[in-house]
Amino acid sequence: MRNKKKILNREFQTFYTRVFNRLTVMFLVAVLLIYFLRFAVLRGHFADFVVDILQNAFLMEYGAARSLYTQVFRNHMDMLMMAALVIAFLIIFRIFLKWFTKYFEEIGKGMDSLIEDGAAEVSLSPELLPMERKLNTIKHIIEKQRRDMSAAEQRKNDLIMYLAHDLKTPLASVIGYLNLLRDEGKISDELREKYLSVSLDKAERLEDLINEFFEISKYNLTTITLQYSKINLGRLLEMLLYEFQPMLKEKDLKCNLRVPEDIVMKCDADRMQRVFDNLLRNAVIYSFHGTDIDITVTRQEESVMISFTNHGDTIPAEKLERIFEQFYRLDASRSTSSGGAGLGLAIAKQIVELHHGTIQARSQDEVIEFEVVLPVS
Repeated sequence: MRNKKKILNREFQTFYTRVFNRLTVMFLVAVLLIYFLRFAVLRGHFADFVVDILQNAFLMEYGAARSLYTQVFRNHMDMLMMAALVIAFLIIFRIFLKWFTKYFEEIGKGMDSLIEDGAAEVSLSPELLPMERKLNTIKHIIEKQRRDMSAAEQRKNDLIMYLAHDLKTPLASVIGYLNLLRDEGKISDELREKYLSVSLDKAERLEDLINEFFEISKYNLTTITLQYSKINLGRLLEMLLYEFQPMLKEKDLKCNLRVPEDIVMKCDADRMQRVFDNLLRNAVIYSFHGTDIDITVTRQEESVMISFTNHGDTIPAEKLERIFEQFYRLDASRSTSSGGAGLGLAIAKQIVELHHGTIQARSQDEVIEFEVVLPVS
């Protein structure tokens, strides 16, 4: 705290020096004014000046002018001196305040420009350079957040439009095959089975798309509350791997699970299962046909690291930086039935961070790795 205060004092040293110099000048002016009043007025120069004006301007005799001066000025000299000093002090103080408050006006205008779109960078007086830097830093952060929010909203709108368009395809297929079953009186059992199978597949795809709509609406409307419990990490991953066997067989994939025995950790089991589900699902979707997926668990001092590694197309660096953004999909094409709403990894990151953990992605030489580090308790 003390070091921070020292750094702040050094940053505003120019401002302190400028204010000190201005106060010194004001003080010297006040001293000179007091000196003038004391030696010019009290030593008689002021009296001669007033009497001289009364004689020349109002054609008064010296005695009458002297008497009038005595009644008006001399008998009230202490009060007049005090009034003169107060007026002089107020004038000097007002000049100082007017000069000093210009800094607040500059800062106020700079703060106003923070919320203005397209406004130029904040420019302040040289002595306020540290404040200028801070305001411009805040301005850049706000502009970046505004751009990110706009981009996220645009991606969300585009995704909803794509999903709405994609709903028509499976729905049209279901209606078409059901019409065939209704209109064709004589149809073989084999063909009927084929039509029903296709209709069921398209209906399931339709259900998945509708679930994506619900996922999009829930993402920003719900606050995740964790329900902690102790789980055996190895058993959780084994159960997850068993559920993915059909998907693995479909692409001739082999999943290797390497986990030490009896790793018990405290977490929200349902939420953490969703994280591992999203990571394994991505690994299956983006793996080359007939390759291996490795799930490796490593126990560290106070944490555990879970690594999901698969073989697929190398993810470019620019996409890797955005892979945890909401509504961002590696495959921008909507022609594939495997694509989701682009929320899986974003939600996974949110859940991991709520557990005070970290998640990161790496991709090189057609190897993709997601690494999750979580505290054991």
